[in-house]
Amino acid sequence: MAKDPYRFFRIEARELMEQLASGAIALEGGPADATHVAKLLRVAHTLKGAARVVKQPEIADLAHVVEDQLTPYRDGGVAMPQPQINALLGSVDAINAALGHLPNPDEPASVNGGAQAVVTRSVRTDLAELNDLLDGLGEVGRELAGLRELAPLLMAGRELAGDLMLRVRTKSPNNTARPADTRLRDQVESLVEMLTDAERRLASGVERVGRELKLAREMADRLRLIPASTIFPMLERTCRDAGQSTGRQVQFEALGGEVLLDGPVLELLQQAVVQLIRNAVAHGIESPEVRRTVGKVERGRIVFEVLRQGPRVLFRCSDDGRGIDFDAVRRVSGLPADRPADQATLMDMLLKGGISTAGAVTQLSGRGVGLDLVRDTVARLGGELRADTHAGFGTTMEIAVPVSLAAFDALLADIGGQIIAIPLEAVAATLRLAPGDLVRAPEGDGIMVEDQLVPLVSPRLASARPVRGKQAWSAVLLKAAGRCAAVAVDRVQGIEPIVLRALPGLAAALPVVLGCCMDEEGNPRLVLDPAELAAGEATNIDEDAINGGPMRPILIVDDSLTTRMLEQSILESAGLAVETAASAEEALVLARRNEYALFLVDVEMPGMDGYAFIERTRSDARLQQVPSILVTSCDTPEHRARGAAAGAAAYIVKGEFDQAEFLQHIRRLTRS
Repeated sequence: MAKDPYRFFRIEARELMEQLASGAIALEGGPADATHVAKLLRVAHTLKGAARVVKQPEIADLAHVVEDQLTPYRDGGVAMPQPQINALLGSVDAINAALGHLPNPDEPASVNGGAQAVVTRSVRTDLAELNDLLDGLGEVGRELAGLRELAPLLMAGRELAGDLMLRVRTKSPNNTARPADTRLRDQVESLVEMLTDAERRLASGVERVGRELKLAREMADRLRLIPASTIFPMLERTCRDAGQSTGRQVQFEALGGEVLLDGPVLELLQQAVVQLIRNAVAHGIESPEVRRTVGKVERGRIVFEVLRQGPRVLFRCSDDGRGIDFDAVRRVSGLPADRPADQATLMDMLLKGGISTAGAVTQLSGRGVGLDLVRDTVARLGGELRADTHAGFGTTMEIAVPVSLAAFDALLADIGGQIIAIPLEAVAATLRLAPGDLVRAPEGDGIMVEDQLVPLVSPRLASARPVRGKQAWSAVLLKAAGRCAAVAVDRVQGIEPIVLRALPGLAAALPVVLGCCMDEEGNPRLVLDPAELAAGEATNIDEDAINGGPMRPILIVDDSLTTRMLEQSILESAGLAVETAASAEEALVLARRNEYALFLVDVEMPGMDGYAFIERTRSDARLQQVPSILVTSCDTPEHRARGAAAGAAAYIVKGEFDQAEFLQHIRRLTRS
């Protein structure tokens, strides 16, 4: 990768330019504030100095021009005339254009166009490098998990050494000890002290490294995300320029700047959002004269808001203008005069594009292509375009798009030994329940909350069901999509900031699963959709105790996170309990500690391979009755023969993977 000599200058300059652009717009409409002008002068001076350091005299000279334009108003109290503000913004555009021409070996040539040459990231982080960093952190997490497995071994060694020390301390019949015995006793005591110290240091160090690793992962994840406020200066400038060109007075307000978004999504959407702002000014906001006539203030208002709703982000643009003129839409739509059309039909035609209600072609409107751009961008992202309008009161246009990454706080809970996450914004309360708190009903169990019956719902994850038969348990009260529901859990773990990730493309997850987040060791945790949970049917709290208690889980053994997630999703969708291991060594520890119905084993893994794992389980009296299936990309007669010799009950090739056949093997081998 070529070195970018202007990397840090570009970052600093973009931030300074955002301050200059929004600061210049703020000078409109009243006497200049001395403090505000002084701040803008400092920003311009900083930019001028930085440009000279990197030997960019054109940018330095333009920054000096900005200083000259601001200096007459530094004492405040005097309004900057509109021509001077336009000239100031022209200088800002010229600097933006010059920044766009700086060579950047890491990106294609920038598109320049004055105020539209916008960079949505205040910090340009190379995504490939970030992905490598996250992969590295994942490997560190797996190594950390291995170190945690050493703690029980050290404890066992310390206990053995303690037993040995007690034996050595036992004196001979004549109540004397030989010198050799004394030396041995001292050595064993030293061994006990060393093992005790090693156990303490390991436990302390592993926990400390775990916390730091989790923090590093969160920071790396968040570097991939961009605050929505990054595009707000561009939108404010768009609104101002559109108002100037149409003779409208418009106030712009932006909300939700703290929402963190996946960078590519924001970059694709920025021009679509610009078009929504332009449409709101050109087609929505009336002229000052018309607004006075209908009893409105002369200055129109446009509110742009970014909201996160589960796995989607909403970009909402609202104006207080005239509303959509459906009579005009009907006239230009080409519908026959004798064919009536309701507002819903006309709105649908308008959103499909190709229709303009403008009376003349201008730089802002008239050709009917604006909504075409918005619609095409939304379609590329798999999103949805919606509109709502009220005659005389304004219009709201809304873009809803899915995102592959999002950051928010979540409630973590333990359900049947699996840690799941629920977006905190949908959590109304956590409750502690006793069996007497349950309300039995034909449609399922519920609980009374503020004199209302709230259904008790289940996430329907086979490996995440609360342990039954307890005297008390916890419940998470949810409010989402206009509904209330409670989810029974074994234990509430607390609140943590998480980064939501999309599941692998092949993972056929249940609708209730939004995606996943990572724990401190890099293992995935499922993130549940509150709206889907709240919409679920009430469950019976004792349903898992039917037919002799909970089923034994299936253990997936594979060093590939993607493969583990895919197989886990398929099995859980089929109602089966699942646990996972990232190595054969880890799987052996789990297999000797727990009871499993089946092992799904990869062949090629670092350390012990799948053949050796099966051979070890077949030679173990406790594990030899547990069947194993090899799931591998190795497809030769030799590999198949070796699998059969090791004792595999089935052999599935990843390149020929068939979900139906896969589940058929599982059901055949786990059927009691």
